[in-house]
Amino acid sequence: MKYMMTYDLMESIRNTNQWMGASARAFASYPAMSFGANPAMDYLKAWGEVTERTFSRMVVKPDWNIPPVTGQSGKDFPVVVKTIVERPFGDLIQFTMPGRDTRKRRVLLVAPMSGHYATLLRKTVISLLPDCEVFITDWHNARDIPVSAGKFDVEDYTLYLVDFMKELGSDIHVIAVCQPAPLTLAATAYLAQDDPSAQPKSLTLIGGPIDPDANPTEVTDFGNAVTMGQLEKTMIQRVGFNHAGVGRTVYPGLLQLASFISMNAETHKTAFTKQIASAAKGESSEHDKHNAFYDEYLAVMDMPAEFYLSTVERVFKNRDIARNDFTVAGRKVDIGKITTVAVKIVEGEEDDISAPGQCLAALDLLTGLPDSKKAAHLEPGAGHYGIFAGGSWRNNIRPLVLDFIDANSGEAKPKAANKNAAA
Repeated sequence: MKYMMTYDLMESIRNTNQWMGASARAFASYPAMSFGANPAMDYLKAWGEVTERTFSRMVVKPDWNIPPVTGQSGKDFPVVVKTIVERPFGDLIQFTMPGRDTRKRRVLLVAPMSGHYATLLRKTVISLLPDCEVFITDWHNARDIPVSAGKFDVEDYTLYLVDFMKELGSDIHVIAVCQPAPLTLAATAYLAQDDPSAQPKSLTLIGGPIDPDANPTEVTDFGNAVTMGQLEKTMIQRVGFNHAGVGRTVYPGLLQLASFISMNAETHKTAFTKQIASAAKGESSEHDKHNAFYDEYLAVMDMPAEFYLSTVERVFKNRDIARNDFTVAGRKVDIGKITTVAVKIVEGEEDDISAPGQCLAALDLLTGLPDSKKAAHLEPGAGHYGIFAGGSWRNNIRPLVLDFIDANSGEAKPKAANKNAAA
């Protein structure tokens, strides 16, 4: 029962704030309140609207909301989300467009398991769909996974990626964004040793901590400063009785969100103050920039405690990947065994989460890969978000990645994962 009460306390605080927002909104909306002009009621209603929306979004998994893709003929193709592989801790899903000709480029996006849902890569998916068949890892909220499903740590994550790559076949091109970059590299090396024919054609690593010490940030400094005992005591809690994963130890999404917000408290305070004023004036909308951003930013998921702790210990503290000393199920994974998979590194000049050099370190580990199959790009002026979903991605990085995919496609042995796609 350790820390279950603190988990429920956080949820109770969230529920209370959501209720207070809804109550304020309902009170200020009474017809009697409109008999006389009272700006205070407008602001109370606006505060209620913003508060209720804010705290309700924290426990809602966002919809993909992928708009139809327009083909060359001008016809719109609705996007359908299809589950290819269903597993306890995460699924492999595909975005299909019935009636559209199958695209030659097949891309697997590896989404982070970092407290947000895979929908964080929605804009990345949208940008790739016109030119690619797109698959993505859809990780589950740990609080919804029964204890009977077992543990899930960095080794399990790696093996999930191995299975997903095998499912999709050797004509797949993998793009890993941020946190999963080192584990995706390890999964590819695992295949190079275990089943070389199942390796992807190319691997694009975007802003990931292959070697966190190559250019330390606040994230890496924190990981190095805190002890594992301190981390377990202060960050790990146990899921309460209100969820299917009751009793599972997790790193709560709400706790991580509180940490994120505290890092830029003034920025968030200003944003919400402006949104309340905008709502009071009747200038806000369901899909304005504030709501579009915070609906995703506030939607958090719990991570399995084993995954969170093993990530900090093995990726950041011990630098298992950086030292090429990573093991999976008792077997050492030798990154030098990758000899045929083309690897491209993408970093942002202003990335303060995975600073330039951290991801680039992967190329030094690829001792068996010829230089002709290695590539790197440093995007000037781009931050972390911009290199996979912002303007830098859309205008500069995406075309480079597609060119890299085309240059390394070659002949493959495709697996018919998309059985519904029309010829």
